Amino acid sequence: MKIRSPILTKLAARCLVSLSRVLFATCRVEYHFFRPGHNAYDPDVPQRFFFCIWHGSMMMPTFAGRARHMGVLVSHHEDGSLLTEVFRLRDVVAVRGSTTRGGSAAVRQLIDTAADKHITITPDGPRGPRQKMKSGIVFLAAHTGKAIVPMAYTCNRAWRVRGNWTETVIPKPFSKVFVFSDQEICIPPELSRDELIRYTQVVQEAMDRINTLAEQLATGNEVSSIELKTAA
Repeated sequence: MKIRSPILTKLAARCLVSLSRVLFATCRVEYHFFRPGHNAYDPDVPQRFFFCIWHGSMMMPTFAGRARHMGVLVSHHEDGSLLTEVFRLRDVVAVRGSTTRGGSAAVRQLIDTAADKHITITPDGPRGPRQKMKSGIVFLAAHTGKAIVPMAYTCNRAWRVRGNWTETVIPKPFSKVFVFSDQEICIPPELSRDELIRYTQVVQEAMDRINTLAEQLATGNEVSSIELKTAA
């Protein structure tokens, strides 16, 4: 249900952040970065990226660590005001809007924000289909020169809250959270429409691969270091 009162929105955000911090304090986080520069929780990494994360796992990157130099795209859809306040409390810059439907103002703001910050985008949001790429992140990468880093967040024990089109993953207390990155994908400038579609598919395949490996490890299956380090 959408919260319309700004006061209630701020109160709900503070409660959500406090409860989430307590929950994640019980969890153990295991990082598998393709290279150290992909660690958005490190304030000293020199390069900035577009981090590509599926919508349903967004709680984990928000609370698995304290993101530094980070911006995030938040839709006007549903409880965007609540999410914006949550991100503000986590020192993350929230840009409201869309990269597709009438989102030219958001695109301009994201391009400006990307000059000195990482940007996290959930390319299957805000309405799905679940874990299916839209081209907005590729368009932004082409216009900023920033590479896309496919990311996967999962855990070995979780609650899964089903929505209209997605499934929100919430780690259970004392679970293990896994954080993965794959090799960054560089997008050339001035893409044609066909090239935009092709690179969107490249990112889709990388996201499928790294999330499959993450789920395998979270469920106790063996995953070799070669698999984790081999680019899609």
